[in-house]
Amino acid sequence: MNAHLPAGPLHSANITPLARLDIPGGGEVVVKDGYAFIGHMSPPLGTSIYDVRDPARPRLVAALAPPNGYSHTHKVKVAGDLMITNVERHRRHFYRKGERIEAVTGELTARLGRVPTPDEIAQLLGVTTDELADLRAGLLRGYGEGGFRVWDIGDPANPRELAYVRTGGIGVHRFDMDERYAYISTEMDGYVGNILVIYDLADPTRPREVSRWHLPGQHVAGGETPAWPGQRHRLHHALRVGDVMWASCWYAGAYAIDVSDIARPRTLGSFNYHPPFPEPTHTFFRLASPIAGRDIALMIDEEHDHVPGQPHAFLWVMDAADPTAVRPLSTFHLSQTDSPYARAGGRFGAHQFQERQVGSLVFATWFAGGLRVIDLAAPESPREVGYFIPQPANGHASPQSNDVDVDGRGIVYVIDRDRGFDIFAFKG
Repeated sequence: MNAHLPAGPLHSANITPLARLDIPGGGEVVVKDGYAFIGHMSPPLGTSIYDVRDPARPRLVAALAPPNGYSHTHKVKVAGDLMITNVERHRRHFYRKGERIEAVTGELTARLGRVPTPDEIAQLLGVTTDELADLRAGLLRGYGEGGFRVWDIGDPANPRELAYVRTGGIGVHRFDMDERYAYISTEMDGYVGNILVIYDLADPTRPREVSRWHLPGQHVAGGETPAWPGQRHRLHHALRVGDVMWASCWYAGAYAIDVSDIARPRTLGSFNYHPPFPEPTHTFFRLASPIAGRDIALMIDEEHDHVPGQPHAFLWVMDAADPTAVRPLSTFHLSQTDSPYARAGGRFGAHQFQERQVGSLVFATWFAGGLRVIDLAAPESPREVGYFIPQPANGHASPQSNDVDVDGRGIVYVIDRDRGFDIFAFKG
């Protein structure tokens, strides 16, 4: 795939475009030592590795497929010479509906006084009759491939699989890692929703589980009872900074977890704002260095189906001086007037920021709002200092800027959820 500069008028400020690749969409992009590692949203693509030492001429050097067509590997992390890719059930939200077929059939039978037709069952599940057949097939097939794979990337052009760890349920979502440990967000037997499972990578060919952490109520096999429906309270992922993990827990908000004893993770504190705010907590991350004398954590929501009259997902700036009692300092929002694609279709709202500190700057993806560059030099008053809104890919109403990373040269890499990979320089 040849790189090219975006065609047509640009919607940007303080940005110098370097290259654009017209490739299938991704869930995460990580850049290390001149290579970009991209986890794609859908099979048959899994993980792509691009040589970006010349960011104006990115070059594909490796492509890794998912284990099968029923899995996606849309998240990726690298540390040292190791790479981890997730394995999660593809179309997991759709196949969850199959788990309700028996209950819905019973409900309709009691109401109608007869066995319901496939059309009636499908209507109550919110699927088509053809999709109902797919759900039944999925139930029959089951899913046992969820987990994560560990790779040797000493030569990024020739990744070598070292281990494939199967976890449970639908498998692994987003996660963190360093050269010694993997901090995995996964479903596990006996729990409702994703929990944190920490693995020792001392021998990367045999990752060894060392501990778990979960929200009170998740461990149903241990006698706990969730006080929420479905998987609304669950770990999205946890990021380690020093001896604290900063965990985003969807509609349960954000948690700080002490891992000074890696075998015994311990909750320090939490902050939950649901209700009244409608969007789930996607990422929580403590900055390593203070800004303006303050210890800062960033928290960002993920935009879902927008309800008119409610706020779109946005960025929170938190005072993290005391992990047992984090509190908001300020927030950053976008108006629908800030993108020409805000009402064109697709999601418009916050999603993710770069999971590393870049001075006082935050590079945040905003789906149809593109990439926004926010300066926290005055943490109580975040200020936008640049933006880049890609043009929609062919056949799509809006861009869906999904994930971002920034390398040591200050080059910015943005992967679209649907299609497209942009590389540019920030001129601020």
